[in-house]
Amino acid sequence: MKLLPELTSFLEGLVEPHILLDTNYRVLAANLAYRSQFSPQHSVVGRTCFEVSHHFTVPCDQAGESCPLVKARESRQRERVMHLHHTARGEEYVDIELAPVLNAQGEQAYFIEKMQKLRVEQSQADVHGLIGRAPAFQDMLALVSRVAPSNATVLLLGESGTGKELVARAVHAASTRANHALVPVDCSSLSDNLFESELFGHERGAFTGATSSKAALVEAASGGTLFLDEVGDIPLTMQVKLLRLLETGTYRRVGSTELRHADIRVVSATHRDLVQMVSQGRFREDLYYRLSTFPIRLPALRERLSDLAPLAQALLERVAPQRRLQLSDAALARLEQYDYPGNVRELRNLLERSALLCDGDTLQPSHIDQALRFGGGPQRADAFNHGHAPTPVSQTLRSHAHATLQALLDQHTGSRAELAAKLGISERSLYRKLRALQAGETQGAISSA
Repeated sequence: MKLLPELTSFLEGLVEPHILLDTNYRVLAANLAYRSQFSPQHSVVGRTCFEVSHHFTVPCDQAGESCPLVKARESRQRERVMHLHHTARGEEYVDIELAPVLNAQGEQAYFIEKMQKLRVEQSQADVHGLIGRAPAFQDMLALVSRVAPSNATVLLLGESGTGKELVARAVHAASTRANHALVPVDCSSLSDNLFESELFGHERGAFTGATSSKAALVEAASGGTLFLDEVGDIPLTMQVKLLRLLETGTYRRVGSTELRHADIRVVSATHRDLVQMVSQGRFREDLYYRLSTFPIRLPALRERLSDLAPLAQALLERVAPQRRLQLSDAALARLEQYDYPGNVRELRNLLERSALLCDGDTLQPSHIDQALRFGGGPQRADAFNHGHAPTPVSQTLRSHAHATLQALLDQHTGSRAELAAKLGISERSLYRKLRALQAGETQGAISSA
């Protein structure tokens, strides 16, 4: 079939990368934007799209991938997917939008495919936590790519250590608000009064100690994104005020009657089961539905262990940037036997300790074992199970950790920030551990009563 010059001219005039395909997956034309971004050295015309993008010998749908051409052929409309493509810079996530072009008889004669590199890949230097190609990870990233350009409220769900703040930053960076601020709010460390004052600001004299007016975090996020981390920890009395902000886009500073308007997008995150909290009366149902317009579940590390090798190597480069450390095959196999209850954060800490215990340039299983014992006692090393299915952290280990934390609290005379630094964890993680410790003591008192 002869390609119409008008079609080629139209393609060349598009500012985004586009290619033109026939019904047999063959590339008929590629515009300048595509050639510059995806194939500056070699022509792709005459080759199949699956060979160019994936180095496959068969179409994507026959190789376990979602094929937009097949989907468009069936639906007869525009289709969108996310793929991991081979590019001049290596493998990169690419957003693909493909639309059929009909001939005079109404038959699908061509397909126009637009490609855009996923902006979350380039959103920040600290992008190591967004490395992966496991199906669960790709599904999550595809949702991020789809919702980011909108103004929808996003709720990130996942265990501690899965990288919820990193994903929140990716959502912001790929949004139309990327040129404005992303303002994180750690809800787990704020009391009722402090939460209201921090989020909405306060006027001078609004309460004891308010010697001057204070601008709101909502104001700091104007035009950008407000990230509410651990939203499940927001006091029940404050939830109604957050709901009003989300429903009306307005708020008042503490001690003021002036109604202010907020131009923000809200992304929230939690490791808690909000649905269960709603049923227990500990979280407002109306607020839950406001926050969860677009929920995204982050997979635990144990659900994407196939990503462990590239993720571990990237984390090693981050924790020991000058040493160029490598993982031996045996050390990697050792890491793959563990279930990581602390997820990517635990992997990072484990690798950093291992790097400090290694004098050479290659980590061995002995370094991993020593780092694990050093970080959590000999019970922690047993969690590897030497190739058998991993077991969850035992109650004995939790009790041991609580006892150790209590002993440190009894001896420590400085601030909580100093204690967190001494333990090598964030203040937020310390607050969680202290709450868990307090909950354990309360339960023990109840049990013994």
